[in-house]
Amino acid sequence: MSDPKIIVALDYADAVSALNLVARLDPALCRLKVGKELFTVAGPQLVEQLMRRGFDIFLDLKFHDIPTTVAQACKAAAALGVWMTNVHALGGRKMMEAARAAVADHPAPPKLIAVTVLTSMTQQDLAELGIHTAPADLVLHLATLAHASGLDGVVCSAQEAAVLRLHCGPEFCLVTPGIRPQNTATDDQARVMTPQAALRQGANYLVIGRPITQAADPLQALQTIIEQAAVGAGV
Repeated sequence: MSDPKIIVALDYADAVSALNLVARLDPALCRLKVGKELFTVAGPQLVEQLMRRGFDIFLDLKFHDIPTTVAQACKAAAALGVWMTNVHALGGRKMMEAARAAVADHPAPPKLIAVTVLTSMTQQDLAELGIHTAPADLVLHLATLAHASGLDGVVCSAQEAAVLRLHCGPEFCLVTPGIRPQNTATDDQARVMTPQAALRQGANYLVIGRPITQAADPLQALQTIIEQAAVGAGV
């Protein structure tokens, strides 16, 4: 069974734009990420359309609320049939355990992962929130808590992947945004890494948006990244 390592971020404001891009991609080569903006505009119907086209979906809504509410949201995501969904680790152990329990009995439960520290955040950003822990140390703390809470993995910067792999073991899933091929703009990501380097650090899946979605030929851009990073399906 193929296991594409690249997750294309569908950061669009409307369904038509997203579907136009997806029509130029191959589900054998990538998965798709649907985030807050697109899901708010287009809803579950778009997710179902994308799945009918053969794509696995990472529903990136970063649930963060009281345990019961997050559990019900995760149960709804499982019923929708998504491949992966996520919560905020800062919601705490009780919330994450409730989310895990909510999807555990589903016939095909989604991978359930936690967001640690957003890749746009720097030490200064954390300090402004009253958090005086270094980003890498906070990521490790939250990832360890997510692992202990029974989650499948975390979203993290590739810069922390090697340490998380060491502490959380080989089965823990590391999903890394902030991925930029060589010689491309970092945009609004503060902690970035190339696809090749991220995989060497232990990342399982690479979230890539603009280098693919804004390319003149998105499929060719995807194929080039796969070739450069040696992350073809099943590798």
